[in-house]
Amino acid sequence: MKILILLAHPSSDSFNHAIAAKVHETLLSMRHEVIFHDLYAENFDPLLGANEIPKDGEYNDSIRQHCEELQNAEGIVIVHPNWWGMPPAIMKGYIDRVFRPGIAYEFEEGDYGEGIPKGLLKAKTAIVFNTSDTNRDREENIFLDPLETLWKNCIFYLCGIKVFHRKMFRIMVTSTIEERENWLHEVENTVRKYFEKT
Repeated sequence: MKILILLAHPSSDSFNHAIAAKVHETLLSMRHEVIFHDLYAENFDPLLGANEIPKDGEYNDSIRQHCEELQNAEGIVIVHPNWWGMPPAIMKGYIDRVFRPGIAYEFEEGDYGEGIPKGLLKAKTAIVFNTSDTNRDREENIFLDPLETLWKNCIFYLCGIKVFHRKMFRIMVTSTIEERENWLHEVENTVRKYFEKT
C-alpha cells in the first residue's frame, strides 16, 4: 500500500516527531510505500490564495504534487499536537490547499456547494495521532473533543474515508519516559492493525 504521513510540529525533538518516526519505521517494516512530509521542516506555505479557491483555480507545482500524493494514497496518517482544540496552522493550511474540490471531494451536478459533497479520496483508512496537556474529562465534557469532530466528521468522512482511528496521548507535560515508550508501542500496534497487508 501507498501510505501518506503528515507531521506538523515545529520542534524536531517533540514526541510528535517520535510518533511520526515510529509510524514511518513500522510501515517500512511492513513493506508499504511511504510518503512522509514534515510540514515545518519543509516550510510548507499554509496560505491559501484567492486564485486557488475555485475547483479550476490556479496553484503551483508544489501544491499539485501534494494533491497527486493525496489522491494516490491508499492510507493516511496524521500526527500533530492539540493547540487550542485545533491542529497547528500549518496543518490547517495543508487541508485548505490540498484537500481541494476535484481532488478530495466534489459536489453532484447541479449542487453549487450547498449540499453534501461526494468523497473522492482513494484511501479507505485514516489514523490521527495527537498529543495534549488537557485531561480527558475536560477535553470531552467541556470542549467536546473538537479534534475528533474535525478529522472524523468534517474532513475524512466527507472525503470518502470511512475507516477512522484517532488516539490522543496525554498528559505530555507530566509524562514519564516509560509512558512514552508504552505510547510508541501502542502507535506501532495501531499502525500494524489498520495497515496489515491482506
